[in-house]
Amino acid sequence: MIFETLKPQVEAILSNNKKTVNERLMETCEILEANIKYYNWVGFYFKNGDKNELKLGPYVGEPTDHTIIPFGKGICGQVAVSNENFVVPDVAAQDNYIACSITVKAEIVIPIFVNGENIGQIDIDSNTPDPFTEADERFLEFICSKVSEIL
Repeated sequence: MIFETLKPQVEAILSNNKKTVNERLMETCEILEANIKYYNWVGFYFKNGDKNELKLGPYVGEPTDHTIIPFGKGICGQVAVSNENFVVPDVAAQDNYIACSITVKAEIVIPIFVNGENIGQIDIDSNTPDPFTEADERFLEFICSKVSEIL
């Protein structure tokens, strides 16, 4: 499985202290987008200071106008409130969805916890309908746990 091949590569990227955190996060986005064919937009959102909103961090994919997302709005905003993974097989079926691109068919968002606090998330959009499996969830949870170690 591609995930097992990518795990040590992601670990190596994230543990490289010679680069800034944002550079390491960007490299993580790039390796995921380049190696998993149905990951068409890969990015990080982080809590924006003391505000109840998320701020876009490093990402790879089509540019987005959604640089700030209020808690509760869209899939990312809902994960900021629920503290739980959110897998959306069909974005068209979601009432509370913020469309980034008409090509996006599915989305997965996994929260990042530091000391038990939800401080951000990895967000992945796919142009493929219903591509995400439990293996994607476990892999992205692994990445989020490694990211939390460098924040």
